[in-house]
Amino acid sequence: MLDYKVNEDLSLRMFNVNDAEALFQLTMASKPYLREWLGWLDYTETVEDSRQNIEGRIKGLMETGGYPKSFAIVYQGELAGTIGFNDIDRGIKCGTVGYWLGQEFQGKGIMSQALETVIDYGFRDLKLDKIEIRVATGNMKSRALPERFGFLEEGVLRNAEWLYDHYVDHVVYGLLRDEWAH
Repeated sequence: MLDYKVNEDLSLRMFNVNDAEALFQLTMASKPYLREWLGWLDYTETVEDSRQNIEGRIKGLMETGGYPKSFAIVYQGELAGTIGFNDIDRGIKCGTVGYWLGQEFQGKGIMSQALETVIDYGFRDLKLDKIEIRVATGNMKSRALPERFGFLEEGVLRNAEWLYDHYVDHVVYGLLRDEWAH
């Protein structure tokens, strides 16, 4: 199984179906917090829902020639969140990254380290020429990540996502391979 050891406390690894319970518990524990910016939470009601999500991630290996599109973020042995490519367009060699972290794991630099690893992975292993991140305009914490890593703001998609009772616009950030200095 693919496992990126980021440091002593943090690693990114492929999800497996045995992660379903931990993913479900993390999602439920952080649901009120995550619900502000993630529109899919009401579709996760059981461990089986999390298992199906993981199975879908595993099937995504076919799209990338055996490379995982998404990873479990493991911090000090606990599932802390997820990060990966929500979409990969092979024609233009562009991947769109999405991520979330459980509330109890916020503020430890985990997501910054995970994102740096995924950017390296996207350019090096997936041979992408561009990586995008799309974030709700009001989600300042999430917007800080691509800005910190030199992504350029490319525009705003209006009414890009439905969040339970309202639309939110998305800022689109982009980073080209030759702009990545790592």
